[in-house]
Amino acid sequence: MCAATEGPDGQQDRGGSLAGFWAVIPAGGAGTRLWPLSRAASPKFLHDLTGTGRTLLQQTTDRLAPMAGDRVMVVTGRAHRAAVAAQLPGLSPDTILAEPSARDSMAAIGWAAAVLERRGAEVMGSFAADHVIGGDAAFAAAVETAVGAAREGWLVTLGIEPTGPSSAFGYIRQGEELPGLPGARRVAAFVEKPSVAVAETYLASGEYRWNAGMFVVRPSVLLDLLAEQDPAFAGALRALAADPTSLEEVWPTLPKIAIDHAVAEPAADVGRVATVPGDFGWDDVGDFDSLATLLAAGESAGAVTVLGEESRVQVVDATGLVVPGSGRTVAVVGLEDVVVVDTDDALLVTTRERAQEVKAIVAALKESGRADLT
Repeated sequence: MCAATEGPDGQQDRGGSLAGFWAVIPAGGAGTRLWPLSRAASPKFLHDLTGTGRTLLQQTTDRLAPMAGDRVMVVTGRAHRAAVAAQLPGLSPDTILAEPSARDSMAAIGWAAAVLERRGAEVMGSFAADHVIGGDAAFAAAVETAVGAAREGWLVTLGIEPTGPSSAFGYIRQGEELPGLPGARRVAAFVEKPSVAVAETYLASGEYRWNAGMFVVRPSVLLDLLAEQDPAFAGALRALAADPTSLEEVWPTLPKIAIDHAVAEPAADVGRVATVPGDFGWDDVGDFDSLATLLAAGESAGAVTVLGEESRVQVVDATGLVVPGSGRTVAVVGLEDVVVVDTDDALLVTTRERAQEVKAIVAALKESGRADLT
């Protein structure tokens, strides 16, 4: 690896390989499986879910700062713009893009790409605001490799080493190594979330990685790939970047589609997507079961993990996760793998095994007219 040198913005660039690199952070979604902790008005990326004193959004920017410096752009909902600005006071106001409504990841990332294209950014990387990554050095090395491939015109995704045959994630099937780009391989295909049985065959083959939705690409390449599938969509994004005052008019016309379906999958079908294996820890903190696993790492087995004020929790012969947030004392007796989340206006009690079903409660609350709780 090249020695680090001082970049034009005072940050260290690794031998100049990350000069002109911008980090884009899509900060959206309500995290309904983490209700009542995460809600539409206060989604999970605005919370400290790891007990470090930094929210997931702040941890994401901390992780990217050595690579991007102040070249960071956040795309978030209009309702969260003020909270994002408060948590990231170093960001320039013109690097926080506020969506009038949720239009899925292609619109969010594509808008950032169109703005960065006009600003002359060489390469951009998109990294979700609500993921937890362990091993900053390995993450930085993977991003640096991806940036090198992106400079050559590839759309690059980081592939995560699976820790088990999960049916909760999509997969990337790796193809052959790319000549002249050590550490990068062609993407043979993106695969939707499989059954556990199918996922077991993927792991046995050694050819598959989890798709974490992290993409590195030249802004113009991303928009040109989109234009090949939907010229009007790409044109609207570029027009919006040219005239920000058209936001209210243009935004509602944009398709609701994920970047995977809009660009990555069709580009992979014609051999234009590369992947860089990411040998670092990764967790999308998708539900309370994954949060419990994350927080319990390194702790002794057979205990209750507490996120919050431990003095508020009393336990007798129980295991699981407790989040005390109301100021009340929470007592758990004789329950295994329980999840208890206590907030000022709602109490959740479930099990780790059924943690994915919490989103059904949110749907039921909305249907019953209690959107104030969601």
